[in-house]
Amino acid sequence: MLVLFVVFRFVPVVGAFLLSLTDYRLNGQWSFIAVDNYSRLLGDKLFHESLLVTLTYALIFVPLTVLLSLGAALLLHQVVWSRGFFRGVFFLPYVTSIVLAAVLWKWIYNAEDGLLNGALGLLSIGPYDFLGKAGTVLPSIAVTSAWKGFGYSMLILLAGLQAVPKSYLEAAMIDGAGRWQRFRYITLPQLRPILFFVLVIETIGAFQVFDAMYVMTAGGPVRASYSLVYFLYDSGFKFFDFGYASAIGLVLFLIVLVVSLIQRRLVGRDD
Repeated sequence: MLVLFVVFRFVPVVGAFLLSLTDYRLNGQWSFIAVDNYSRLLGDKLFHESLLVTLTYALIFVPLTVLLSLGAALLLHQVVWSRGFFRGVFFLPYVTSIVLAAVLWKWIYNAEDGLLNGALGLLSIGPYDFLGKAGTVLPSIAVTSAWKGFGYSMLILLAGLQAVPKSYLEAAMIDGAGRWQRFRYITLPQLRPILFFVLVIETIGAFQVFDAMYVMTAGGPVRASYSLVYFLYDSGFKFFDFGYASAIGLVLFLIVLVVSLIQRRLVGRDD
């Protein structure tokens, strides 16, 4: 396992860092330029815009997914009959293709004949172009991604709920604690390590968003859904500026690391 980790994790990270210090082109020619790519990145307006889009998306997607996962886990935890069936139904979107999910939700959001606008039309509302407006495109994509991926976090949280000692809850009930008090003072503290893990993996997923934006909006409208990974993709595979793309990837890694450390301090610390 150590060899596999070094070969497929550590070596590529080191290689990406070294590549970010060069001006490497598709024809194989390269020159060492030290930190010029990073200096260029800090002054790149497109980098600032894509970073803002990514942060905004993360602020929408992560709380939405965590709350959806926790709510579904709490519901399944209360279900006794056919729990396995409902667990499979909730988990099913996770194992589907993100491209398939994006195409499906792109039709749902369609302003002309989409399912959502059809439902709103029954209420004499709309039609509304959810993916064509800068104010709604990120929430719309976040809903799609949350629907697609909440099943994985739901199963993790469900396992955490089932591991909470029943004796704690029974003692609280004897002392007169209500359902909300039992959840707040017993269940939630017991779930803290699990919640920390879920927050970290969902945050990483939010900062790596690309597929849904590529399929549903192609970064539009007017780069309102142009994420950091989309910026990295264009730099590396559209303009073949591999050194610059590697610098974007390293900066993205550092941003996720800092955010994860903040989450560790706020959520994952032990009292």
